[in-house]
This record gives sequence, structure tokens and C-alpha cells, in this order.
Amino acid sequence: MTMDEVTGQREQGSPPSPWRSSRFRLFFTARSTSLLADGMLMVSLTTAVLGAGYGAAGVGYALAAWMAPIVLLVLFGGVFADRFTPQVMMVGADVVRMVAMLALAVLLVATDIRLWQIMALLALSGAATAMFQPGLASLVPQVAEDIQRANALLRISEAICTLLGPGVAGLLVAYWNVAGSFVVIAAAYALSALGLAPLRRLGTARDESDDPLLHRLATGWHEFRSRSWLWGVIAVWAVYGLFVFGPALPLGAALLTEQHGAGGYGWIASADGAGTIVGGLLGMRVRPRRPLVAGACAMLFFALNPLAPALGWSFTVTALTGVVAGCGFAFWGVMWATSVQSHIPLAVLSRVSAYDVAGSIMVIPLGRALAGPAADAYGADRVLLFSSVMGIALIGVMLCIPAIRALGRAPKDAPAPATAATQ
Repeated sequence: MTMDEVTGQREQGSPPSPWRSSRFRLFFTARSTSLLADGMLMVSLTTAVLGAGYGAAGVGYALAAWMAPIVLLVLFGGVFADRFTPQVMMVGADVVRMVAMLALAVLLVATDIRLWQIMALLALSGAATAMFQPGLASLVPQVAEDIQRANALLRISEAICTLLGPGVAGLLVAYWNVAGSFVVIAAAYALSALGLAPLRRLGTARDESDDPLLHRLATGWHEFRSRSWLWGVIAVWAVYGLFVFGPALPLGAALLTEQHGAGGYGWIASADGAGTIVGGLLGMRVRPRRPLVAGACAMLFFALNPLAPALGWSFTVTALTGVVAGCGFAFWGVMWATSVQSHIPLAVLSRVSAYDVAGSIMVIPLGRALAGPAADAYGADRVLLFSSVMGIALIGVMLCIPAIRALGRAPKDAPAPATAATQ
């Protein structure tokens, strides 16, 4: 047998590239524009609130108004996505977010905008985001046969948009005005809706039952808690959010700015983003037999993120640790998303994903709120050192859970995704 024959057999047995699917290309484009809008929102919002004279406290209130509906409503977003299909909910959410951003732009130009108006429109946008987010997991298996590579590509897009979004918003604010930046954000949400609209033809497994809303919610909870690997990860992840993700961003940013200046912190943040891209590229190529084990081992490197500012490492070493930490975080994200989408039935995937999202983000605001008082009491460097130690310990706990260690790739008897690679 020649080498060409061997290569041909391997390619024939592997799933086709997601890029060969027009459905995935539409979904990827829609998701990328939505992520770019999300990345622009923080800079635009901060500029608008400060420019209106409401200070840092106003920025905090506005962000809370946006975040609270996501936490409170995301579980219902999963129920509605399984009931009415993710495509319908996501397109509707994009339309609502577009209208909210356009309304902000009009108010900034036409009136002396009030803080309550900003908060109300951001709360509307946050509620729409809660309806949008759970459906993402359900669409990936329907638009790509190679779920892992699709998730890796989406992770790379997320990293690039996270890097570009604030810069694009900053340029628009500097060379146009803040109202114009909200118009561009609205246009990005509109493009997302246009990209998702053709996907309504997908043969989504809708929940056609007449069960009441709370019963549908309970069904999602049953599916979630019946898998010990699933709730085990989220339980650990919630504690991780409290002790690691919560303090790492605000305290790390403060210390890194003190140690290396605002410009140095910007480059370090960019290095972290570059590492996320590398982790996504690795997620496209590396296919471990035990995805959660491999992802958790990679996530151990994220402990370097709070450790570098805690120990005051040099700029070069800190930037390198940012690359490694970002790479580990992105690789974990690919392994986790692929595992969930491969092992959860499509009919309940949005609801299960909603519990995933809720459990993952619910305690992060509390961790950030407690970071300041903890730093005042013990010192920011000690709090971040504690975060680093907790990060390693919690990943160790995750790896001690038998169901997580035993979870392999998609079961061999799992149904094929409802998509055609060349469509």
C-alpha cells in the first residue's frame, strides 16, 4: 500500500473541515460580528457614562444593569431555545440588541441622556443576551460534522474579536463620536441576525411538548444533574470563578499597571489574547482520548495569570506567562464545549447549556466585588497568590472526580450531526 493510499483512507475516515459547510460559514460570520459588538461595548459604554458625568459609579451601575438579566434569565433562554429553536431566539435577540444600541445612539445625540435610560437599555440588551447565549451550543453540531474543529475556530474568532473590539471602539470614539460607536455595534448585531436567519431551515429537534415552563426547566435540570461529569465540572468552576476569575482581572490589572505602566499592561493583555489564539489552533489539531483530562491539565497553566503580578515578574516573563495561560484557557474551552455538544442530546442541549452558563458566571461578580476589600485587608499580591494556589488545587479536585477522568470522546453509537458538510 502506498503512502498516498494510507493518507486517503485517513482523510476519508475523518470528518470534513467545517469550512466546507456553507452553514458553518454563515454561523461563523454571525458569531464573529456578534463577538466584535460585545468587545466594543465596554469601551463605548464607559465613554458614554463618563461623558454624561456619572463617573465610575455610573459605569458600575450600567454594567450591573447589563449583567443582572443575563444571570437571572439565561435558564429561561435555554428553555425557549429548545422550544422555539435556537435560530429563532438568537435572531430575535440580535434584533432586540440592535434596537437597544440604536436607541442609545439616538439618546446620546438628541438629549441629555439620563443614567436610568442607559441602565434600562442595557438591561434590555442583557435580557436579549440571555436569550441568545444558550442556543450557541445547539447550533454547532448542526452546522459542522467536526465539532471540535468548529469549536476551535470559534474560540480563535472570540480571541481575535476580544482583541480588536476595544480598539475599534476607541478609534470610533476618538475620530467620530461615542454615538457613532453604538451605531456600529448595532450594525454588527444586525449582520449577526442576517447570518443566522438562513439557518432557520435546519432540522432542529424542537421540544414539542405542552409542558409548562417550570416543568421544561426541571427537565433541563434533570438532564444536567444526571451526569456527574457535567455538574462536577460546573461545581468546581463556580468556586474557580469566585477565587480565581473574580480577583484575577481587577487586581491583576491594577498591579500590572503599577509594575509595567498602562502601555505594558496593554501588551501583556495582548499576549494573553495571542495565547488564546494558539490554544484554539492546538484545539484544531490535538484530539485526546480523554478531552476533559487534557483540557484540565492545560488549564493548570492559567494559574500563571494571577501568579505573575503577585510575584512581580519582569515584563518579558509576565508576557510569556500570559501567552501560556491564554493557550491553556482556550484549549480547555475547546475540550469542554466539544464534550458537552457531543454527549448531550440535541433536544435538551440548549437547556443544559443554560445551566452551564449560569453556573459558570453566577459567582464571578461576587468574586470581583470581594476582591477590593480582600486586597485592602491582605494586600493585592497576597490575594492573587492565593488565587493562583486555588487555581491549581481546584483543577486537582476536578481531576479527582472519576466521571470526569473517564469521559471519552463522543460515543461511537451517537447519531451523526444533522448537517451536510458541503451544504
